Amino acid sequence: MKSAIAFAPASVANFAVGFDLLGFALEGMGDTVRVTRIEEKTVRVRSIEIGEGLDRESFVELPKEPEKNTAAMGLLEFIREQKLEYGFEIEIKKGIPLGSGLGGSAASAAAALLAANAVLDRSLEKSALIKYAITGEAVASGARHGDNVIPSLLGGVLIVASEENTYARVALKGDWHVAVLYPGFRLDTRRAREVLPKTITLKAHTRAQTRLAMVLAGLAENDPEKVRQFLVDEIIEPARASLIPDFYEIKRAALDAGAIGGSISGAGPTVFALTQGRVQAERVLKSMGDAASTRYPKHLRMVSSISAEGARVLK
Repeated sequence: MKSAIAFAPASVANFAVGFDLLGFALEGMGDTVRVTRIEEKTVRVRSIEIGEGLDRESFVELPKEPEKNTAAMGLLEFIREQKLEYGFEIEIKKGIPLGSGLGGSAASAAAALLAANAVLDRSLEKSALIKYAITGEAVASGARHGDNVIPSLLGGVLIVASEENTYARVALKGDWHVAVLYPGFRLDTRRAREVLPKTITLKAHTRAQTRLAMVLAGLAENDPEKVRQFLVDEIIEPARASLIPDFYEIKRAALDAGAIGGSISGAGPTVFALTQGRVQAERVLKSMGDAASTRYPKHLRMVSSISAEGARVLK
């Protein structure tokens, strides 16, 4: 094969209790990248297309220089480390709003690497692409963290160790669904990281560890009440809530409608709510939309299961 197309889904990072180390992949929304082998040992960004229904104005500054492009930067490192005698030309179709907290930069990086892997003379395992995908995603976020890009690449709910380029898959039982509401404005990851506290108390750290462990146990045991009790973030969410006007109103609407829990997706401004079953998720999403409609009349919303597959080669 000289050319391949891959799709990588949107993702929810942090999952309230796992800042920079826990995330899961969604279904439906995602980025698509076509990669074509070229003779030059470089990466060329041929085109960037904006998907239907997305705000095109927010994408005007997306760079085509490989060192500044999330889909291309990981490929540059890939070419160098794998000692390839050829390069890649890429065509990107964005299906995730920019700066939405849904892992758009991560999805582009994951899709580009999976498509490039498909046109190698000898393809690598998906897991071998992780470190290159993190390199690509870091162009946008300013830090090497894989809680978006690794779930987008591999699917499922994952605990990630970004510095070690590895992960652990979370056992998941039950019919878990997610209601997702994107208010419709851009919030850059770099800005959202600037408001985070520089220190926390030992007591807060211990509570955070407890909540993370109990949520993971609740997911594995299919125990919604355990997840409901412990899916609480007292560190990151309060720091970022002020960047998302009406965040608490939207979250309260979700909980009042029966959501098991919810918080900010990634750096925001997207709000997610966890439920069991699609019917419940639809009911929760409607309530969230009603709460958001006055301030955010152009918001986007969706219901998703947790994607078990992650990124995939389309052709």
